[in-house]
Amino acid sequence: MARCDNPMCSCDPCGCDVCVCGSAKLGDLERRVMDILWHESERELSVRNVADELPEFAYTTVATVLDRLVRKGLVHRRMDGRRIKFCAVGSQGAHSAVLMRKAMEASADADSALVSFARTLSPTEAALLRAALDAGTRDPVATGG
Repeated sequence: MARCDNPMCSCDPCGCDVCVCGSAKLGDLERRVMDILWHESERELSVRNVADELPEFAYTTVATVLDRLVRKGLVHRRMDGRRIKFCAVGSQGAHSAVLMRKAMEASADADSALVSFARTLSPTEAALLRAALDAGTRDPVATGG
């Protein structure tokens, strides 16, 4: 089966009827950990790397949060010798898009919710959305559109 169109899908291959990868809501500390992983998206981080960015939390707390994020499908874990390395599944924008899609699907009146959301956009945000819609499946941010 081919990979689905969910930008946060972590299944290989995706066999879900409705893919919910990346749709987990985040607690405050989970959000902070994900922000670190998204900011460092070009490299894998160890628990120590992440814990050093959160000095007010114990190493074991950070390790537990990373493990929880792996179970939620938001983080990949890989052994690198004796160290465990972590990286985010997808981008912060993709995660937000999945949450927005889930909120729309949960709405009794998704059309009204979408229109109401569109009315909250700034002119700059509306122009970016318009460009994305005009581009179809292309990513206007990546293509400079």
